[in-house]
Amino acid sequence: MKRATRILHDPYTPPAGFDAPQPGVYKASTVFFPNTQAMRERNWMDKSGYTYGLHGTPTTFTLEERISNLEGGTYCTLAPSGLAAIVMVDLAFLKAGDHLLLPDNVYGPSLVTAKGLLRDLGVSYSTYDPMQPASLRAALTDKTRLVWLEAPGSVTMEFPPLDELVMIAKEAGVVTALDNTWAAGLALCGFDLGDDGHGNALGVDVVMQALTKYPSGGGDVLMGSIVTRDADLHAQIQRVHMYTGIGVAANDAELLLRSLPSMTVRYQTQFEQALALAQWCENRAEFSAVLYPTLEKSPGHVHWKRLCNGTGAGLFSVLVDARYSAQQVDRFVDALKLFKIGYSWGGPVSLVVPYDLKEMRAKPAWQGTLVRFSLGFEALEDLQADIEQALKTLVSP
Repeated sequence: MKRATRILHDPYTPPAGFDAPQPGVYKASTVFFPNTQAMRERNWMDKSGYTYGLHGTPTTFTLEERISNLEGGTYCTLAPSGLAAIVMVDLAFLKAGDHLLLPDNVYGPSLVTAKGLLRDLGVSYSTYDPMQPASLRAALTDKTRLVWLEAPGSVTMEFPPLDELVMIAKEAGVVTALDNTWAAGLALCGFDLGDDGHGNALGVDVVMQALTKYPSGGGDVLMGSIVTRDADLHAQIQRVHMYTGIGVAANDAELLLRSLPSMTVRYQTQFEQALALAQWCENRAEFSAVLYPTLEKSPGHVHWKRLCNGTGAGLFSVLVDARYSAQQVDRFVDALKLFKIGYSWGGPVSLVVPYDLKEMRAKPAWQGTLVRFSLGFEALEDLQADIEQALKTLVSP
């Protein structure tokens, strides 16, 4: 046998029994089968074996199992971003002629998807006020097939009565999907929201999370997850996964597996940082409101207190007093030194983004410009001092 052949077909097999803190990283497009019978019998849907790299390797199967455990679910499908996971859910449960319901404080790209891709596919949508269960009930139609929920709402941070909303949707026989990125599977279990009043467990049907945030924690990986407890719903999601050719890279899965063990510590630390800084912001005259579900004055605090376990994400927003213009707020944000201007959150570096509520909401509930802070791991005193020095630009000529 020539050397060129030997380096590809050597008989060596590493001995079994190797174990270490981190699982192995398997990179594959092609997967070898021992014989044709095995090739024909393996089913990519049930994860009982390996068929092709797109449908999973030991690395991605391990990550899916751990995310399922994190969310309290049974089945998990990975996606290359949080938005990709949202779109997979939409495509799994909606077809031409169907109706989709979104909370009016939904994640912006989800709304853009409804206005664009889904509309082009013949799916209609409307929004409801997640803080008013009656609004959801009134918005349901006989064509509604999917209701999205967020806890809390994107940017403005209202925490809805999730259990009441899920009850209404279930009474109508509509699939519910929760964006659980803020709670990260730690502050809230979407599958366990209490009791439906008849002795049955109450929970959503599908939980989605942007693993880009807290599960990654490094600000360097894009990934999303979709978790269910229902085999039939999982099968629908898996079919979309196959039809669209969506997959995740083994090295990205490796980074997630490496970060997950420290996730609870990171999440709690950033929560404590955010709570302390949010409470400090409440006493600043430049801010008319601080939007953070853990604060008593924040919309939906009573629901957060009832449904969560006393913790939350290191993410909150402030409303800058209406006497300051949007240009002045931009100047304040630009003056921040430790807070870097950038989207996403959950990473090691603190971030800040200003938002114009008039462009985000059909009926803005507050006046003024909103600024969202994401806490990293800088010292709390330094972050506080950074905001304090930047606020001076609001009154400077």
